[in-house]
Amino acid sequence: MGFYFTARDGRSVVYMGRDKYENDELIRHCRPGDVWFHVSNMSSAHVYLRREGHDQSFESLDELDEGVMEDCMQLCKANSISGNKQNNVEIDITVASNLLKRGDHNAGQVSFGKYNQVKKKKVAKRINEIVNRLNKTKREVSTQTFIEEKAEWERAQRAELREKAAEKR
Repeated sequence: MGFYFTARDGRSVVYMGRDKYENDELIRHCRPGDVWFHVSNMSSAHVYLRREGHDQSFESLDELDEGVMEDCMQLCKANSISGNKQNNVEIDITVASNLLKRGDHNAGQVSFGKYNQVKKKKVAKRINEIVNRLNKTKREVSTQTFIEEKAEWERAQRAELREKAAEKR
């Protein structure tokens, strides 16, 4: 089971896994244009940001709304046992297509394809108002639902490509 939240812009969905095994499922079934957040060098939730719509993705981290990014970073910090207790934690941010999951990684562990595509931002302290607002929108989603959503997105992507190819003929 994973959790979905509504970001402050109302158009973006934030999602995260329940544990390291769920995080592995999310890594396998996230969309390439989703954005991933994780507390640097600590155990924490894998938090993802997705724009709604099958053709919507983040091409660059510079496109991220500061407020929505703050939502994701606060959720990430709040769901880190060590990070939640500390001030000034650093959050790693990258597009999901930059995540690597190798066979020698433990459950929930990832590395990056290109370290220069990882943005690092500090979270000075936990802001309960943000975490509480997000928790009010929290809904539990089965892993199977998440996998089906990815399959539907892939079908829509393929249909769009076929449509564009047909227009060119």
